[in-house]
Amino acid sequence: MTLQTIKQSSTNQVLLGKSLEELTTWIQEQGQPGYRGKQLYQWLYQKGARSLLDISVFPKQWRSKMADYPLGRSTIHYRSVAPDQTRKYLLRLADGLIIEAVGIPTSKRLTVCVSSQVGCPMDCDFCATGKGGFTRNLKAHEIIDQVLTVQEDFEQRVSNVVFMGMGEPMANLDEVVSAVKSLNQDVGIGARSLTVSTVGIPGKIQQLAQYRLQIVLAVSLHASNQALREQLIPSAKKYTLDHLLDECRDYVQVTGRRVTFEYVLLAGVNDLPENAKELTHCLKGFQTHVNLIPYNPISEVDYQRPRNHRIREFANVLEQANIAVSVRYSRGLEADAACGQLRASKV
Repeated sequence: MTLQTIKQSSTNQVLLGKSLEELTTWIQEQGQPGYRGKQLYQWLYQKGARSLLDISVFPKQWRSKMADYPLGRSTIHYRSVAPDQTRKYLLRLADGLIIEAVGIPTSKRLTVCVSSQVGCPMDCDFCATGKGGFTRNLKAHEIIDQVLTVQEDFEQRVSNVVFMGMGEPMANLDEVVSAVKSLNQDVGIGARSLTVSTVGIPGKIQQLAQYRLQIVLAVSLHASNQALREQLIPSAKKYTLDHLLDECRDYVQVTGRRVTFEYVLLAGVNDLPENAKELTHCLKGFQTHVNLIPYNPISEVDYQRPRNHRIREFANVLEQANIAVSVRYSRGLEADAACGQLRASKV
């Protein structure tokens, strides 16, 4: 294989994201015996190889010839560590673009928050990512790579993945589903430990339901009525709250999986007792869980985080309506790695 051929194939023919069968076929096409497909598979997904040169069980001469063949790995452009040990990564992709991933450790598990796009087209008013505009969708291998990079840096197996980084996963559904399947089947992360988040795009939740994945679907509401949602989420003007909730009900019926609802609390905007009561009416009939997320500040807007007593009062209203609720104080706040703060910038 010539260097020119390798370069021509670099966009669509990276190895990360391929199944064992696909890797076996590829390795045979390169003149190697079929059993080396399993070796390649193990080195990609279990050992985190970044180059074919790394795979010491392969013949040295062949490795040297194939050294420039792209596996699909990024490079760490910047890394910071918050006081709570959350790690924020800026990763440089093959085309030079930068995305962000976050590693969130606890005593029992390691969660990775992955990006699904470079930037975000949704432009939610309280979120830093959308302020920088949208560039492109990520490929499945660029999503998988984020998990492997964090796993390698922590020297610890990743147990959970949340698609809550840069971008709107449902706007890149095909690649997100491919990444989910590979993270489950190839990297070995349980399907129920994979969470795909969305602010809502018409028809996409129903489309996701058809895959019948055993993942967690998290829907970002952030408002208890249509007018308020339009104020916070521009795309809500074309996709009403009622239609979004109807699609969520269809999802539950098709998959048998409950929907988790995310709600960022903004002081004096959507955290009032009447907002909580409205939210209980919205979620009537759902067997669900609500994550309340106190706002994480960004420089472009002047929203404020509610005081603790207001957060507790909001949660109490939901609990009294028999809605399961938890307050998620985001990790990595000091490193601008918390929910709503990702912008692929060191500043």
